[in-house]
Amino acid sequence: MNATSGARPVGALLLCRAEPAAVRPPAQLLREELLLSPAGSDWSVIVPEGKPWLHGGEPVDRVVTGWATALAVSAATWPVLALWWDADRAGFTLATGFRRTVGYTWLAAGTPVGEDEAMRTFAARLALDPVLDVQDLEPLTEPDKDADAHSRLIGLTAVLARVGLDLPTGLTPGESADRLRSVALAHGAEELEWSGWREAVRAELAAVEDGRLGPYLRGPRARLLGAAQLGAGLPLLAWGLSRRSGGWAAAGAVLVAHGGLGLVYDRIRGA
Repeated sequence: MNATSGARPVGALLLCRAEPAAVRPPAQLLREELLLSPAGSDWSVIVPEGKPWLHGGEPVDRVVTGWATALAVSAATWPVLALWWDADRAGFTLATGFRRTVGYTWLAAGTPVGEDEAMRTFAARLALDPVLDVQDLEPLTEPDKDADAHSRLIGLTAVLARVGLDLPTGLTPGESADRLRSVALAHGAEELEWSGWREAVRAELAAVEDGRLGPYLRGPRARLLGAAQLGAGLPLLAWGLSRRSGGWAAAGAVLVAHGGLGLVYDRIRGA
């Protein structure tokens, strides 16, 4: 459901710890309506332009977790943090490469229902200060009658500001999807358009060759990475399709695309 009178809004943001130029190619492979904008030093934010959780009957957290997983595995060198909220809950999912995702959830009234260990793992994977930053994250896992779920997410982004996150003014977790889209466009966000597989492949290879994964394009490492992505993507794609889960099906499709393209590229360049 969307925001209506008396109803809490439903929405999501994807925070990527990378510049927009690096985020653009894998994000386009999702083949979704997305807006991309800088969000501070070495950070980007993706704003869903559509609302796939409305049309497929799938919870917003499951959709964006699939997207975050696909982006993180495709990138391999930078993490993706999905912030999400609906009428009953709000929370986050952090995806980093092939690691298992970590997440935390609050009920609408702000009641924590996650595990403290998840918050500590979150801090470690984002290389936050193990003392100062963790101390500021701990209150988010404790009862607070004055804090609702949305204020918890805002508190989380305040801690991330110490490592460079700077969301455009007005792009606030907890707002409706329509409001977030309007704000992002007003700040000059880029509309990501699906340009076809040929252009997507060219952009992806260019981004990888210019990045830290350049050495993984050819040779044993490239073949190992491609096989790993195919091995993870095929069952994930099958599972997502069987469950009619658009988010996880997209994650599997991106992994399969990356793995297959990597193997083909290695074969062509090695010929």
